[in-house]
Amino acid sequence: MEYKYILYEQEDQTARITINRPEQYNACNRETIHELTGALTRVGMDGEVGVVVLTGAGDKAFCAGGDLSSLKEELASRNDRTSWNLEVGWQHVTHLIRTIPKPVIARVNGYAIGGGHVLHVACDLSIAAEHAQFGQAGPRIGSFDPGYGTGDLMRAVGVKRAKEIWYLCKRYTAHEAWQMGLVNAVVPQERLDEEVDQWSRELLERSPTALKMLKYAFLAETDGTSGITNLGMGALSLFFESEEAMEGKKAFGEKRKPDFARFRS
Repeated sequence: MEYKYILYEQEDQTARITINRPEQYNACNRETIHELTGALTRVGMDGEVGVVVLTGAGDKAFCAGGDLSSLKEELASRNDRTSWNLEVGWQHVTHLIRTIPKPVIARVNGYAIGGGHVLHVACDLSIAAEHAQFGQAGPRIGSFDPGYGTGDLMRAVGVKRAKEIWYLCKRYTAHEAWQMGLVNAVVPQERLDEEVDQWSRELLERSPTALKMLKYAFLAETDGTSGITNLGMGALSLFFESEEAMEGKKAFGEKRKPDFARFRS
């Protein structure tokens, strides 16, 4: 599959998705969001991938949020549906990051601002270069995130700090972000890939089923019926391949009553 605005690489059971618009500080237009949706869906279903790394091209920005220049052009053309698709699409991307059954690492190589900050917050883990900067921009430009970008942030850093981040739109250094629990590690830029690779290798040494179920379990408390459904379906996928479940399917095919008694002990 070919992409125009992102790069997709896969090596040693790790997939790297790179927002490839460095001239725009990796800000996303509508097409970028659509490509991210496709790539995350693809990687979530790929049994050969155990870890996903999300990053931005170059060394200036992870992602600067939505591309306001493209949004302005869309509004000028009075194509309101296109603008709506960007908004809805962003939430779909964050939903995929949170729910695909494998860990997603944010490789923060520069500015993580606005919608880009929301993307990194949604990732399971965040590893930042020392020069990275973090912050929201919504109230300063007439926007806000009503979902994962507020709820997940609040759970990561606490209510008071999350409100400060959103209300005041301050910029925070990578070390400040680490101190408030917003990122997992901070390293010099030249060591960023080495650190991300190390975390990826350690994750790949862990049980993929345990990691999947843990990811679902973390969401079960916060995501209501959706979270419980993911956790339940994860358990169902394990049960469905068990000897007990196979007995039921085998009995159905053989037109006999299943013998479940032997599984009660």
